[in-house]
Amino acid sequence: MTDLLPAAEPSTVDRFNYILGTQAIGGKYQFTGQDPLVESAEVIRDMGASCMKFDLRPKPKQYPSARSLVELARDEPAHRKVLDMPFANFQLWAEPFANTSWKQGFSKAHAELEYQEMYALVVHLLKTYSGTGKTFYLGHWEGDNLLRGSISKSADAQMTHEKVQGMIDWLTTRQRAVDDAKRDTPHQDVLVWHYTELNHPTISLRENRPTLANQVLPHVPVDFVSYSAYDVTNTPKPEEIQAVLDYIESKLMPKSGIPGRRVFIGEYGYSIFHNGKPHHSPEEQNRLSLITIQAALAWGCPFILYWELYNNELEADGQQRGFWMIDDKGVKQPIYETHRLYYQWARRFVAECITRTGKPPADDEFRAAASEFFKLLR
Repeated sequence: MTDLLPAAEPSTVDRFNYILGTQAIGGKYQFTGQDPLVESAEVIRDMGASCMKFDLRPKPKQYPSARSLVELARDEPAHRKVLDMPFANFQLWAEPFANTSWKQGFSKAHAELEYQEMYALVVHLLKTYSGTGKTFYLGHWEGDNLLRGSISKSADAQMTHEKVQGMIDWLTTRQRAVDDAKRDTPHQDVLVWHYTELNHPTISLRENRPTLANQVLPHVPVDFVSYSAYDVTNTPKPEEIQAVLDYIESKLMPKSGIPGRRVFIGEYGYSIFHNGKPHHSPEEQNRLSLITIQAALAWGCPFILYWELYNNELEADGQQRGFWMIDDKGVKQPIYETHRLYYQWARRFVAECITRTGKPPADDEFRAAASEFFKLLR
């Protein structure tokens, strides 16, 4: 095991959930000699964020020594350094090294492998970060892409009973592993939750077609749902965004002990280029983001996560598509500045509230103030 310093404990202001965030997954460039994950985390932290999303999954070429999720989180220096940073919330794509499969049904053998690796990761997180105030959300990438592929009507046939039941069993197993580890492991002031991510709920809502939202979600006791929200945010209208969020929430199984809303936006974003042609200007990228932010903030999303810090997609000719806050030349975009100014305001607001009342603001008080901030920003 690598000898590393203890995790940094977030301050009271650091521990507040500022709702807005971004992520560092598969970026196509960087600007320092550091590990790419560490570089991104430091930029996100310097911007003022209190949450960090990245993928915790096998990368044998980049991190060949890790053989399990625990080894990746505990022993791989870059991952351990980022997890130890004073972020309050982490959203993680937790993909076990066991290479389990559920699309032809989730066998007992694969279920046991998935359970054991997820259970061990949760035990590690609870023990290592007990007392730090950190919260970890363990989930996966876009579930509808895993389950049905595209939104084409021909893909409806991909939603076989075997595949749907396999995903139900897979998510139920992962949730059971999280719940059992929390029950079995003494801990304090640290939380671990499990989420599923969906990305095509609108075709269920508008056309009653089969998706994760209506075929799987009502049958799995997940803690949270992440919504990769491009199908409603590409041309964002507040009432439509909130209607889809209402629909997703209506499909959730009841769960005690979780205050507030349980659906968050795990991805939204706007590319600068599409199919080799200009798509959105940096100013338009920011304007559309503000519509999505305000709608989701008012609805009550616990997180609203922009895709992403550095662009991760290339056109066929190698051109950057421009899903970014900072471009490949190192230029900070308007959407970066929006987040920076927001965190600056939000941290001051929380600090002043603590000074005045002795405690951070309640969630509804903070959201109301944040909504007013964004009205002035626009």
